[in-house]
Amino acid sequence: MNDLLKSVRQKAKSLQKTIVLAEGEEPRIITAAVKIQAEGIAKLILLGDPETIAAKCPDADLSGIKIIDVNKIDIQPYAELLYELRKAKGMDMETARKLAHDPLYFGVLSVKRGEADGMVAGSIRATGDVLRPALQIIKTAPGIKTVSSCFIMLLNKNTEYGENGVMVFGDCAVNPNPDSAQLADIAIASADTAAAIAGITPKVALLSFSTKGSAKSELVDKVTAALDIVKKARPNLQIDGELQADAALVPTVADLKAPGSTVAGKANVLIFPDLQAGNIGYKLVQRLAGAEAIGPICQGFNSPVNDLSRGCSSEDVVNVVAMTALQSTIGK
Repeated sequence: MNDLLKSVRQKAKSLQKTIVLAEGEEPRIITAAVKIQAEGIAKLILLGDPETIAAKCPDADLSGIKIIDVNKIDIQPYAELLYELRKAKGMDMETARKLAHDPLYFGVLSVKRGEADGMVAGSIRATGDVLRPALQIIKTAPGIKTVSSCFIMLLNKNTEYGENGVMVFGDCAVNPNPDSAQLADIAIASADTAAAIAGITPKVALLSFSTKGSAKSELVDKVTAALDIVKKARPNLQIDGELQADAALVPTVADLKAPGSTVAGKANVLIFPDLQAGNIGYKLVQRLAGAEAIGPICQGFNSPVNDLSRGCSSEDVVNVVAMTALQSTIGK
């Protein structure tokens, strides 16, 4: 395990946040829950039938882990909350009761009710299934209207880039073609993630094929407009743009192309102008530079919800739970 993930787990232990694991009957989740409990990384709520869970992992020591079977509790308070939140959108009480029995809806309703600090799911359910109830119930953080994602990129420690080889790339998994307001949200959320999880002081570069007016295009205008929005919303955040990648990363190039910038040549958070650039960019760095890519990490929610890969391992689940615990401190 790399040093960053060790640090994330240690920080999570000190917080003792409560995280809902919505897919509690999945063996990888059960295995992860045992490790999280044993290491004291977080308090857990496991959703599922206790007998089914015990049958799937008979040797698992689940003592100290709260297990909730959504089919055997009084669902009414959760259904009423969902109804109140969604009745303006046409939801009736019968539909609310039905949805509240879905572990993904119950999980985010538990977070909304203050019974948990975040939720992790996605090992067997699709991304849309995980994010939909979060968008409907938890919604976005104050001042943010866009849910996005980022990757924490771990390069060689001896590299000159990032902060001791740690960088954050956003958005690489969610928004295909963000407008300037969405791009600003992605930049703010990625900076918060960089501070909370990666433990770095964010220096944010809004990337483009142009640096400080070297090219004219609507694509460049979108990036500069995003910069103006972020500066008004977060005046103390170190951010600059539009910057080409070399101007964002290489001090000698920055001196030529963006003299006087406090970010150019020192950026550790890279915000890509669209999903094509972001997805291609992180995979190029991952493959050609041998970087480790941690994520995608969901960001922008009022309380954290993270979507697992369906190919995840139990160790991946442990790490995502720890990161979710750290995210729950953002804005608090």
